[in-house]
Amino acid sequence: MQQLRDTASTLMILNDEIAHTYSSYQNDRKLFCRSGCGECCLHPGIEASVLEMLPLALHLYEQGTAESTLEALQHHELDSCFFYQASSEDRKSGQCGVYPYRPAVCRMFGAAGYRGREGEVLLSICKVIRADEPAAVIAAEQSLTSVIPPMMMNHKAQIAQLDYELSKQNMPIKEAAAAALEKVLTKAWYADMAG
Repeated sequence: MQQLRDTASTLMILNDEIAHTYSSYQNDRKLFCRSGCGECCLHPGIEASVLEMLPLALHLYEQGTAESTLEALQHHELDSCFFYQASSEDRKSGQCGVYPYRPAVCRMFGAAGYRGREGEVLLSICKVIRADEPAAVIAAEQSLTSVIPPMMMNHKAQIAQLDYELSKQNMPIKEAAAAALEKVLTKAWYADMAG
């Protein structure tokens, strides 16, 4: 169990660095997320690794809510993120209910770099930012030859170095959270049996 805690602690430090890197780039390029926007949280295709969900799973375990959260995850039928708390009827506004423990993918969202088919640097930009900040998007895309954005693959590789096994597969956030909770609960059960 201590090894999971140590890995999660190191990941939280790395997550803070990742969040700062992406936030700084987005602020410098004027690519701002709309206040209270939850569009990305509604997207069913957002994926994370079990490792990315480990800090949250440990936090829920320490709060005594790991088992109930796992059960609720198994019955969650909406396509939106289980941890998203909508504040509008259309569900497009809201907030993350576990913001300090959100996975790295959520910290990279908004505007991030990736490699195209020819190895060129491209910019992945949220459709809401694209609509809200068209001039800033054009300027950011035109500056790609001189200003390299934070690259998602580089940060995913940093995370994978912490634990290859737990980071080797991405899956929908709901599934990754459930797998992380199962991992923590299993380790805790074995630790209790050994103690």
